[in-house]
Amino acid sequence: MIVRHRISIALAVLLMLSSGAFSPALAQEKLVAPETNPPGDIPDNQVFVTYNSPDGFDLKVPEGWSRTAIDHGARFFDKYDQIDATLGTASAAPTASSAKAHEITDLKAAAHAVKVTAVKDVKLAAGPAVRISYQSNSAPNPVTNKQIRLEHERFILFKNGKTVTLDLAAPAGADNVDQWQLISNSLQWR
Repeated sequence: MIVRHRISIALAVLLMLSSGAFSPALAQEKLVAPETNPPGDIPDNQVFVTYNSPDGFDLKVPEGWSRTAIDHGARFFDKYDQIDATLGTASAAPTASSAKAHEITDLKAAAHAVKVTAVKDVKLAAGPAVRISYQSNSAPNPVTNKQIRLEHERFILFKNGKTVTLDLAAPAGADNVDQWQLISNSLQWR
């Protein structure tokens, strides 16, 4: 009787092993490394919300970012990333040539160690624009006094005597091409 009972248990275990109902701890699952985004990378799954400016334009910005009022516009920021959207006036639409003559000089005077890498006339969903690609140092951290190198894409759009300047910034090397394209093409005049 004891022998039959042991054989029955052994057969039951073999049946369970062969059916996959019971698996030995021989093949353990490997740990999956947590996803890491370098500082400044906007995640690919970032949700965007529409900011309705009182100045007559709309813009998609990352949900959850802080917002503060700045001279003639708004700033959105999270860690090292920043979006500035400001309203101005102009008598004519800017071009790459006019930006090189005027905007670049003002940019170099106002920012930290600016190095312009490209100035181009481009087409956005809201219309023709000038795109200025440049790098700068960040403002010093108020606690550590540390600065980091930032990459910028600045877009200047014109309509009926008004300009919107959209400046997107992130740490140099961050991969925000798709997100910045979404943001810049989301800008719409009202």
